[in-house]
Amino acid sequence: MIVVKKLQKNFPVKEPLLKAFYSLIKGRKIFVRALNGISFEMHKGEIMGLAGESGCGKTTTGMLLLHLDTPTQGQILFQGRDVTSLRGDELVSFRRKAQLIFQDPYESLNPRFTVRRAIEEPLIVNKIHNKNERSRRLIKAMERAKLSPIEALIDKYPHELSGGERQRVCIARAIVLEPLLLVADEATSMLDVSIRASILNLLRELTEEMQMATLYISHDLSLLGSICDKITIMYAGEIVEMGKPEHIVNFPLHPYTKALIAAVPVPEFYRRESKSVLVKGEPPDLTNLPEGCHFQPRCEIGKETCIIKKPELHEIEDGHFVSCHF
Repeated sequence: MIVVKKLQKNFPVKEPLLKAFYSLIKGRKIFVRALNGISFEMHKGEIMGLAGESGCGKTTTGMLLLHLDTPTQGQILFQGRDVTSLRGDELVSFRRKAQLIFQDPYESLNPRFTVRRAIEEPLIVNKIHNKNERSRRLIKAMERAKLSPIEALIDKYPHELSGGERQRVCIARAIVLEPLLLVADEATSMLDVSIRASILNLLRELTEEMQMATLYISHDLSLLGSICDKITIMYAGEIVEMGKPEHIVNFPLHPYTKALIAAVPVPEFYRRESKSVLVKGEPPDLTNLPEGCHFQPRCEIGKETCIIKKPELHEIEDGHFVSCHF
């Protein structure tokens, strides 16, 4: 469904006027290198998890997939077609097939819209004027999102709903156009723990039923391990490890992935004796990335090779990729 090839995104840094003029004279422009040539594939009926520290490029990746921003370099192939340069009607057509679930259901719903109007909004924007067709799609989306009883909820306002019901409205709004690509950015982080599992199971069911390609962005590796078909770990705008959940969670290979796994909270009665994995220092400055491996200043097993040569993402075993010399 989706093939991403060497995707790059640089954001220009806003400098004070005199400093900007000096940089112009020197022919030097400062950029935040948010993405540095990442490549991956997503398939029908598959959920791919994207994890990493804040600022690693997860949300930027989602924005580029949805064409909410334009990449600096690289390609995004959607059903075999490059969508990075779409404009006009072609872009409108693509966006019908690519939808987003926001992180905060309390802020992403218009407080003046009823549930009916909120879910119908994408149909109105996309000029589906037939009221019977809109009503059919509305009811179908609510049924798929398990918003029941429909008669009791359809004319309520957001403030009359629980957090879980609000997020289900957001999900219904995202799927009402029956998209082929769905991006969920921390879609359960604002919800109570008691209802997260039901929302995650719903996303899993919808992905399989509608044969979508779903990108789930999260900091929580234990969560990704429970619903994803594939997990991708990012660091400083690059993919450092990618594979099946059982590989990433149980047999991590990259030092950064091992540190993320070690940081997952485990109840005391499940805790096994193991050496803790700590990462020293801070993530690198994205305007001045280190040479070689970007993780080497914080890595305990790094050697001189890591400073000189940048590691390539290579396959260790079937479907398990890692970007590390050692």
